[in-house]
Amino acid sequence: MTVDQVEIADTDLFKLEAALPPPPQPEAPPPTVALDHPSLYFNRELSLLKFNYRVLVEALEPGRHPLLERVKFLSIFFNNMDEFFMIRVSGLRRQLAAGIVEAPPDGMTPAEQLAGIRRELLPILDEAMTCWRRDLQPKLKAAGINILRYRDLKGKQRRLLRRHFEKEIFPVLTPLAFDPGHPFPHISNLSLNLAVVVDDPVRGRRFGRVKIPGPLPRLLRVPEEEKADSYETLGLRAVADTNFVWMEEVITENLDMLFPGLNVVAAYPFRVTRDADLEIEEDEASDLLESIEESVGMRQFGSAVRLEVDKAMPKDIRDILMDNMGIAPYLLYTVDGPIGLSQVMQLTELNMPELKDTPFIPYSSRSLSNGKSIFAAIRRRKGILLYHPYDSFTPVVDFLLEAARDPQVLAIKQTLYRVGPNAPVVAALLEARENGKQVAVLVELKARFDEENNIVWAKALERAGVHVIYGLVGLKTHAKLCMVVRREHDGMVRYVHLGTGNYNAVTARIYTDMGYFTVDQDIGADVADLFNGLTGYSRKQQYRKLLVAPGTMRSELIARIDREIVQHREHGNGYLAFKMNQLVDPDCIQALYRASQAGVKVDLQVRGTCCIRPGLPGISEMITVTSVVGRFLEHPRIYYFYNNGDEEMLIGSADMMPRNLDRRVETLFPIEDRAQLHAVRDKILKVHLQDTAQSWRLLPDGSYERRRPSHGEPPLNSQLWMVEHRGSWDYDD
Repeated sequence: MTVDQVEIADTDLFKLEAALPPPPQPEAPPPTVALDHPSLYFNRELSLLKFNYRVLVEALEPGRHPLLERVKFLSIFFNNMDEFFMIRVSGLRRQLAAGIVEAPPDGMTPAEQLAGIRRELLPILDEAMTCWRRDLQPKLKAAGINILRYRDLKGKQRRLLRRHFEKEIFPVLTPLAFDPGHPFPHISNLSLNLAVVVDDPVRGRRFGRVKIPGPLPRLLRVPEEEKADSYETLGLRAVADTNFVWMEEVITENLDMLFPGLNVVAAYPFRVTRDADLEIEEDEASDLLESIEESVGMRQFGSAVRLEVDKAMPKDIRDILMDNMGIAPYLLYTVDGPIGLSQVMQLTELNMPELKDTPFIPYSSRSLSNGKSIFAAIRRRKGILLYHPYDSFTPVVDFLLEAARDPQVLAIKQTLYRVGPNAPVVAALLEARENGKQVAVLVELKARFDEENNIVWAKALERAGVHVIYGLVGLKTHAKLCMVVRREHDGMVRYVHLGTGNYNAVTARIYTDMGYFTVDQDIGADVADLFNGLTGYSRKQQYRKLLVAPGTMRSELIARIDREIVQHREHGNGYLAFKMNQLVDPDCIQALYRASQAGVKVDLQVRGTCCIRPGLPGISEMITVTSVVGRFLEHPRIYYFYNNGDEEMLIGSADMMPRNLDRRVETLFPIEDRAQLHAVRDKILKVHLQDTAQSWRLLPDGSYERRRPSHGEPPLNSQLWMVEHRGSWDYDD
């Protein structure tokens, strides 16, 4: 695409945005409408915005969470908004510039989606900033956490900060001028900057840019005035007080050191967000690792998709920034408060447990915490189910460590998607290789925003002699699989761990995910076949027990929905209950509409994006959609089919989205043991579906309302119930 194409597209969009009336309330389509009609689908991007608003509500509502947890939710909301612009908005802009006319199932063009996003987002952002200024910040002050303005500091505090600025901050700052002799500087993605206006006694008014150093803390701790003298020789590293001042204000008040001899007229914070969605022509890449490394580096140079400026910034300064970065008017957002509030997450590091959620000790399965072999426990139990973070993640790491040290173990194969910077799972794999095991690992280099971590681990594993595979051309490997091959008295035995979440010990404490240990021969053979396809060549479509994507997963899921329709027509007891992260795939949605039309009761719990429209007479009146947002990020995928009492349950890594079913390697595995199936059904799935404290209901018009308990009933907080009843889904025969 050319610059002219982008400018024309952006101009047309801005006109369209100005001309668009408020969105009409969707009308109920007639029952005879075709199931692919756009009126039956919510827009994916606008649905994602509604999820992010539900996250924000956790910060907005007093009394729902302890104070620092509310601050955490505010930070998560703003971080989600950054990613939304880097990925979703940038993708729509590329479609707009390329003149793509193929509309999604809901029928909205890229221009209409971009205009709708801005219209939805402006009041939400205003509500978020108001929450920070008028609610959270005053409450933090009342709790002894003071976010001070520089102008409120006293003499000794200011002198201490100036000395700290001179020693610790000034050396890493680089003022960049903008004039005929100095081109406009590159503004990197998500960097906070100051647009500085100075008055030169010889040349007059000048414009410069100062980048706030990213590696330094955004909030600087400041001692009380009476303590400031004692910190003059120590700097600020030893300050334990809970007074903070914004880094950009400290820099602004000391700009005279950067521009000596000039009068600093003003400085205005701003930040740019860039297109960060990597585009890699894998078929043309001779080395995928090298290509990913280059693409990650190029994220700082993607086209600008948002400019955030302080509300006090005058129009002429805004125009300089917009003109030189190619920012269209609809991509400009003025901020009444600190820009980049995702960084208030720093406050959650304070040692103030009274302002945080009450910690709990995860449950440790009796079978896995008795000091005996994990392999023996898995073989005796046939299958062991874990539900994190309520169940400890330690057995997963111990499983790999025991495999690394067991002389009977010959080989380990594993997929790694997001393992984080400190990865005990990777350490166990490295130890296994040192002990002579054959280790093969598929490291997904294209895991968005984790590419750098994964590159580091891929290189470390390769140096240790591990067989490292980077995935399949054109696909992301999102399946969560680990297989250990062990020689036993009756031959080779495959021990398998499958899950819904990443092998990441940190996120296992904040995401809800399910894991499953098994020695089932068919599942072991399926996992072996899948690994062979990942490391070699395979066109295998049918597996013994696993559902695998890409391939037959979509058709297999739809076949089970259709089976429920047949069973309901014969017996009148059809029931489906699905829990997932996203529901977007139109074929799956149409199958659920058919089930509803046949009278099958359908309970869906969709955490984030949901494009199905429930509650429409004659189409989806049997469909209920809820979403749980709470202390932990809901992450499992559970698919339950009543099947006239011959119940079936599938768990795994796949959402009902085209990307999961067509462009990712995904797996769903069955829970066949009746006791385990009923435990998941009654003590996990049913409890979440009955939540009346952290749950929202999707209405036919696309809005969400809080679910409330019936009159006289106490509210049910499903996540709190899981904490209080952790391990209740475990059994030991």
